[in-house]
Amino acid sequence: LVGFHVTGGGGIGRTDRAPETYPRIADVLGYITVDQLLPTLDAVMGVQRDYGNRRVRARARFKYTLDDKGVDWIKAAIEDRLGTEFGETRPFEFTSNGDAFGWDTGDDGLEHCTLWIENGRIIDHPDRPLMTGLRKIATTGLCTFRMTPNQSIILGDVTPADRPVIDALLEEHNIAPKQISSQLRANSMACVALPTCALAMAESERYLPELITKIEDILGKYDLLEEPITIRSTGCPNGCARPYIAEIALTGRAPGKYNLYLGAGFHGERLNKMLHENVGEEKILATLDETLGAFAKGRNAGEHFGDFCVRAGVVPEVKEGRFFND
Repeated sequence: LVGFHVTGGGGIGRTDRAPETYPRIADVLGYITVDQLLPTLDAVMGVQRDYGNRRVRARARFKYTLDDKGVDWIKAAIEDRLGTEFGETRPFEFTSNGDAFGWDTGDDGLEHCTLWIENGRIIDHPDRPLMTGLRKIATTGLCTFRMTPNQSIILGDVTPADRPVIDALLEEHNIAPKQISSQLRANSMACVALPTCALAMAESERYLPELITKIEDILGKYDLLEEPITIRSTGCPNGCARPYIAEIALTGRAPGKYNLYLGAGFHGERLNKMLHENVGEEKILATLDETLGAFAKGRNAGEHFGDFCVRAGVVPEVKEGRFFND
C-alpha cells in the first residue's frame, strides 16, 4: 500500500419535495501517500466545519459544501490546511460493484465463500434454513463472518483442509452460494422499510422479492434472465439502499406507490433519473416491459440496461448531482 485517491462529495440521501437536496457521486480530488492520510482527514473535516451549512440541516453535508464552493475551491482549501498539494491521480478502473458469489482463494492461500442473502435478511425459509445453517457453521469456529456493502455474507479465512466441513453444512441446509433465480435478483437490494423504519412510506424489503418475481417473467420473455441489471428499492426518498445509482430503482411515496427511476450506470458511476412519480405496480411493470423489450431488441454489444436507457432517450443523462431534480 503506497497511497490513496481522495474523493469527496459523495452522498445518496435526499429529501422528498426539496429540490435543493439531491444524491451526488463523489469527485476525485487527488492523490496522497499513506503518511498523509490522517492529516488529510483532519483537513477535510476542518473545511466542512468552517464552511458547511449550519443553518439548514438538510444541506449540512459535505457534498453541498463542495457544490456551493466549487471543486477547485474545496481542493485548494484542503491543500492549504495540508501545506502541500495533492499528487496526480493514478490510473484505476472499476469493473464491478457487486459481489462475486461462491468460493475464492486469497493471496494467503485461505479460502472465502460469499453467500447471497436476499436483502440481507437472515431467517429460516421452509426449504432453506439459512439462520440455522449459519449458526451451525459459526459454532465450528472454522471461519470468520464478514458483511459486504451489498448485503451478502463472506465466510472467510477458511483453510483448504476445513473447506469440506463448511461445504457439507452449506449443502445440508440448502445454502448454495449461487442459489439465485436471475442476475436481476443477484443485483438487487432493499432497505428494511415497513414496519421497522419510522420514515418508511411504502414497503421495500418485504415487497421487492415479489416484484422481482414478476419482472423475471418479463426478463424470461425477452431472454434477459442472465443479463446483469441492478435494481434497488427503498421505502422513502432517503436512499438507504443506494437506489439512485441503480439501473432500476423504486423509492416509496405511499403504500403501494413509488417513484420509478431508470438509467444509472451499472457500476455505480452515474446517477439515474426519475421516469414516473407516485405510480403503482401495474404502471411499473408496464414500463419495464416496454423498456426491457426495447433493450433486448436494440442494445449494442456489451451495453448495459442503464446505458441503453440514456442512449435511447428513455431518460436524460444526469451528469452531476445538482442536476438530478431538473
